[in-house]
Amino acid sequence: MRKGITGRSRSVKKSAVKTVISVDAMGGDLGVSVVIDGMAQAATKTPELSFLVHGDEREITPILAKRKVLTDRVQVRHTGSVVNMHDRPSHVMRHGKGTSMWSSLEAVRQKEASVAVSCGNTGALMALSMIRLRKAKGVKRPAIAILWPSLNPQGFNVVLDVGADIRADAQDLKIFALMGASYARNGLGLEWPRIGLLNVGTEDHKGKPELHEANEIIAADAKTNNFKYVGFVEGGDIPSDKVDVIVTDGFTGNVALKTGEGTANLIGLRMRQAFTRNIFAKISAMFVLRNLRYLRQRIDPRQVNGGVFLGLNGTVIKSHGAADATGVEAAIRLAYQLSQLGFNEKLAARVAYGLHNSQDVFDASNDPLAEPDK
Repeated sequence: MRKGITGRSRSVKKSAVKTVISVDAMGGDLGVSVVIDGMAQAATKTPELSFLVHGDEREITPILAKRKVLTDRVQVRHTGSVVNMHDRPSHVMRHGKGTSMWSSLEAVRQKEASVAVSCGNTGALMALSMIRLRKAKGVKRPAIAILWPSLNPQGFNVVLDVGADIRADAQDLKIFALMGASYARNGLGLEWPRIGLLNVGTEDHKGKPELHEANEIIAADAKTNNFKYVGFVEGGDIPSDKVDVIVTDGFTGNVALKTGEGTANLIGLRMRQAFTRNIFAKISAMFVLRNLRYLRQRIDPRQVNGGVFLGLNGTVIKSHGAADATGVEAAIRLAYQLSQLGFNEKLAARVAYGLHNSQDVFDASNDPLAEPDK
C-alpha cells in the first residue's frame, strides 16, 4: 500500500525505476538554496526520487555539494537566464527560450522527467507550459487545481481554477468539473466525488449567465461522468464536508486562495502572540503544546503547497513563489505521488471520455476509468 496525496493509504503499483522530477531552481523568491533544501528533504523521505535541476550551474553546484543525500541523484542543466516575477507572460512566450523555466518544461516534453516543478512566475509558467506541452485534446483553457484543507474524511477538497486564466465560459467550467473529478478520483480515492459550482449564493436565480449555463450542463452530464453534482456552493462551503471539488473561474479562485492563505497566516500569528504575551501565557502554552502543533500543521499552507496545471500534455506543479524548504518539499512530494499514479494519462482519458459521452446514460462497464487505481 502507498499513501496517496492526502496521506491516506492507496493501492498504487510501485515503480521499478526511479521517478525523475524536473526542478526550476531559479524562480523562487527565497533563492536557490531553499529549493535545493526542499529537494533534499524530499529525497531523504523518498529513496526513489532523482532530479533534473535547471539554472545557473555556478550557483547550484556548490550548494548541492553540501547536501549529501542528493549525491548521484541530481543532474544539473545549465541555463543562462531566469524568468523573473515581474516578467510579462507575453514577453516570456517570445523570449523565454534558454531560461531555467523553459528548460524544466522541455525535460517533461522530451520524457526525461515525469513532472516539472517551479516556484516562478505563474503567468509565465502557464504560458510556457502551453507552448512546450500543448493543451490536451478538448481543453480550451487549462486550470490550476489546489488541495484546500476541509472537514471531509480525506482532509482536503479540490479547488480549480485558482489562477490559470481569469476567464471561463460554461464549457470551460464543465471541463474543469471533469478534470476536478479525475483529480479527486485518482488523488483522493473518491469513486463518486461531489462537484460544486462556486457562486454568490445557492439560489438558482443568482450569479452570472455563464454560471447558470454551466450549472445546467454539468448537472446533465454528472451521472455519465461518474460524479455527483451538488449545484451552486458559496465561499463558506470551500472547506466544508458538503462538497469534494469546487469549480470556479481563475479570477475568483485566485482571490479565494490568497484570502485563505492570508487568513491561515493571521490565525497562526495571533496564536503566537496570544501564547507569548506574558509569562502566564507561556506557561499555559506548555500544557497545550501538542495540540498547538497539531493545529499549526492542519492550517499550515506550506503543507499543501503546489498547484497542479490540469489540461496539458504533461504534468506541471506551481509552487508558491515565497515557499520555504518545507513548501518546496510538499510540491515535490505531490509531483512524485502524481507521477506514481499515472495521473496525467488518466486525466486526459477522463476528459476525452466525458466529451465523447456527453449526456449519455452512464454505464460503468464502458468507463475506462471506473477503477482508476488498478
